[in-house]
Formats: sequence, structure tokens, C-alpha cells
Amino acid sequence: MQLFLLGFGMGVVGGLLPTPLHLIAVTQMTLKRWGWATWVIIGPPTAIDVVFFLIAYFFYQFIPPSIAHYTAYGGGAALAGFGAYLMVARPGKEAEKKEYSWKLTHGNLTLATLVEASAPGTWVYWLAIAGPIIAEGQVEGYWRVLPFFAGSLIGYYGASFSSVWLMAWGAGAHKRLRQVIFFAANGLLIALGILYILRAYFVG
Repeated sequence: MQLFLLGFGMGVVGGLLPTPLHLIAVTQMTLKRWGWATWVIIGPPTAIDVVFFLIAYFFYQFIPPSIAHYTAYGGGAALAGFGAYLMVARPGKEAEKKEYSWKLTHGNLTLATLVEASAPGTWVYWLAIAGPIIAEGQVEGYWRVLPFFAGSLIGYYGASFSSVWLMAWGAGAHKRLRQVIFFAANGLLIALGILYILRAYFVG
């Protein structure tokens, strides 16, 4: 249950933080194109996750469990630091102003997918958070760590659909809603980073 809740929380954070793919989905949802919005939320992120899962899996085949354990400390610190940085710097503020210019075109979708795949948060999650969990599964059995990834998927897609719907519904008179989502996600990111460090300490 602990791993499920940890994975679920991290999935929720990933689903709440606005990305170019989310902004394309928001545009489609405001146009009542529910099918396209659903595909944008599910299709490209799933492809990214499959690629990064394979990278992390094969990478940690060559990393000793002791090193993977210490990598978890760095991953937790990176999560907490990234959440704190985003809350202070708010780098997505300019993107929020332009969010409804993200139309569903081949070029925009490709660009949005590449942006999400190359984002530091994606690499930190897979190599410093999910990676040590995968390494733990190599030692103790993959069935033991499966709840983490199940929780991540449920949390991510549930939060993605919810946040995109709320941003589409909250356009215009409810723009402050996006700020609430932003700060809630980054506050949760800081808390999860601390919890992940504590788990690495007690598990190790």
C-alpha cells in the first residue's frame, strides 16, 4: 500500500502540472472535441513512459543495488527542490497566457511530445525515482513494486483528465483556478520528495 500511495501521489503531481500536451488537450476540450482531448492525454504520454521505462530498466541492470539506493536520496531531493523552485520562479506563467494558441496540429503535437520527453522532471522521475524502485524489484521481485507503477498510472491519468477539464471549465472568469492547481501540485511535489527520502532511509 505504501508503494501504491507513493506512486499515486507522484502520478497526481505529473497529471496536475501543466504541460504543452495538457494545453493542447484543453483547447480540444473547449471545442468539445472530447475524443481528441482524450487521445492527446493518453497517447503521447504512454509512448514516452514506455520508452523511459525501458531505458530505466536496462540502465539499472548494470547499476549495483547499493548505488541505486543512494540514487533514491538524490531523486527525493530533486523532487522537493524542483517543487520549491517552481513555486518561487513560476516559469509556466508565460505559457499560461498563451495556452489557447496550442491547436491540434502535427507540428504542435510533435513539439509538445518532445518538450515533455526532454523535460528535466521526466528524466529525474524515471532515472532517480522510478529507477531505484525498478532496482528494488530486481532484488525483491517485480510483483512487490508493481503497486508503485499501477498507482502512478491511475494518479497520472486521473489527475490529467481532471486538471484539463478544470482548466477548460475555468477559462475566463475562473483563471485563478489554474494558480490553485499549480501551487497544489508543487506543494505535493515537495511533500513527496521528503517522503521518498524517508522511505529510502528506512528501506535501506
